[in-house]
Parts: sequence; structure tokens; C-alpha cells
Amino acid sequence: MKKFINDIYTKISENKSSQFPFKIEVIAENLYVPWAIDISDEGNLYFTERSGTIRVIKDGKLNPQPLITLSAPFVNQGEGGLMGIALDPNFSQNKYIYVMHSYAEGNQIFNRVVRLVEKENMAYIDRVLLDKIPGGQFHNGGRIKIGPDQNLYITTGDSGISALAQDPTSKAGKILRIQLNGSIPEDNPIINSPIYSLGHRNPQGLAWNSKNVLYESEHGQSAHDEINIIHPGANYGWPLVQGDEESTEVTVQKPLIHSGEDTWAPSGIAFVNQGPWQGKLLVANLRGQQLLVISLNDKGTAVKNVEFWLKNEFGRLREVIQSKDGSIYITTSNRDGRGNPDIKDDKIIRLIPK
Repeated sequence: MKKFINDIYTKISENKSSQFPFKIEVIAENLYVPWAIDISDEGNLYFTERSGTIRVIKDGKLNPQPLITLSAPFVNQGEGGLMGIALDPNFSQNKYIYVMHSYAEGNQIFNRVVRLVEKENMAYIDRVLLDKIPGGQFHNGGRIKIGPDQNLYITTGDSGISALAQDPTSKAGKILRIQLNGSIPEDNPIINSPIYSLGHRNPQGLAWNSKNVLYESEHGQSAHDEINIIHPGANYGWPLVQGDEESTEVTVQKPLIHSGEDTWAPSGIAFVNQGPWQGKLLVANLRGQQLLVISLNDKGTAVKNVEFWLKNEFGRLREVIQSKDGSIYITTSNRDGRGNPDIKDDKIIRLIPK
């Protein structure tokens, strides 16, 4: 794997003179850690700010009024707060919005997934779908996506207690899968459990390719950041192993690729089905301050090449998503306490195919 990583860097350095195939446009600024985006059938962008607001960009313009500002017991501290967002497949009819957020109960921090309803440019919490996910100052996961099977997938971090990632009774350090009404799918790997895969440290991104292969991005402890293919019931090794290490204790699913001794801090990911990067997997990097563009084989199960774009141009990148018109949206995360924000941060940036 180390040789493979080095080979990739060689290819990247050779490709640096390539022309960027998109026009870059900043569509919103002066935001506070825009964590996740989903896009309605009408092309409106719904996004979360980690401080607790859901906001909308319609016809290219940011509505100055949030749909909702979460209040107690909601908390925004460390890596927690308002995180993932997903619009219902029938959003244009039912106006359901799913989000994941942190909250306090006594002296403890938990995360939960709730369903909201939008009405007349406002939203309210309608139902709690999944509760008491261990949370904390660090490693909350937070990404939620609706899969091709119309189920809701949720990434959870180990909440700073690494052993929980291997505990089949804990929702921490997992990818969870529930139905849109909060019930447990009958074909989940563990009966009556939302757990879909385990052994994750701090998973930050989910995306499916055109063949329904599920990819996940995950922060390593010290470099060794991973991009994984997720299989139901599989164990991804944390804290027993990281990167492509072997385990004598459990059968471990090895990553599709990892960062070796470099640190990417991969966050949101997206599979592109049209335009200049068709068939490639995009990965927003926080610490790496870049966008990875990963070329895959025809099955989507092996990496052929990786390119690094936008290096240090916008700072920390948190989210990446493709719209139906082929545009790609990315968000910065320079106001999260670990960046160097400029006067206009944070931003949402649109990449328009040339």
C-alpha cells in the first residue's frame, strides 16, 4: 500500500499542469461551518450550519432567514452540533427533512437523528427517529444519506472511547441503517439493531456509485485516513488496526485506499455521474485542504489514480455534492476552530463544468 500511495503522488505531480475543468463561483459566504448540503428536485440547496441553523439557497440566492435555529437541549461544542442533512425522496410532496445533531442530557452529550417538516419557509421537529447515539467533544461522525434502497444511513464516531467501535451493543463507531420512519430494516446484519457496519473511528462521508457500491470516508488516528467500501456486517478494525494493518483478533475489511503517513482528514464524499469527472469519487479534505478526485476501475472496487485539486485555495473543505445539472458544490470549514478564516468565511462554492 505504501508503494501504491507513492506511485499515486508521482502521477499527481505529473498531472499538476492539467487545466481545471470547472469554472469556480462562490455562491454564499459569511457562513458558520456549513456542514452538509442536500439539493431538492427544484434545485434549491438546503444546508446545515454547525451552530444549529438550516438555511436555503433558492435561485442562487441565500435566504437571510434560517428555516430553523435549534435550541436547548441542542448543543454546539467541539466537533458536535448540527451536522448531516438529507431530504426525503418525496420531499416535494411531504417536505420531510432529516438531520443529525448533538444535545445535552445532564452531564452527557448524545447525538440523535430527527425528522423535520418544512412549512412556509420554516421548519419544526416532527419526530425523533434514532436517539442516544454516544457523542462528545470529538468523533461524532454525523453524516446522513438516503441510500438507493430508500433507507437512511448514519455515520457515528467512537465519541472518543475507541473500544465502543467494536461493541455490538453500542451505536458509537458504526454506520447505522434505519428506515425513514425510524424502524429497523428486517435485513440488517444484526436482528433488531440499527448497526450496518462496525469498527469505525470517525466516519465523515457516504456515497454510492452507479452500481450501488457504498463508499465511506474516515479519519485515522495519526494519518492513515481511509476510504472504505462498506459491506453489511463487516468490521473495519478500529481500534485494533488502522490503514492496511492485519488483525489476529477479528476479520477486518481493508480500505479501498488510505493516506499512508499523510493526513487528509477526509470529510464529505460524492460519486460523479456526469461531466469532466464522470465515474470518479470526490473527497473533501479538512486538514489536507484539498479535493481528492479518485479514478476507479469499471466495478468501482479498485483505485486507478488520485488527483489533488484546489490545494490550499479555499482552506479546509468539509462537504462535496453533485447536483442534477452536473455542478459540484463544496463547503469550507475554516471557522471550526482549526482553520484560518478570512473575512468572508465560511463559503459555499459551486464548480460549473466548462
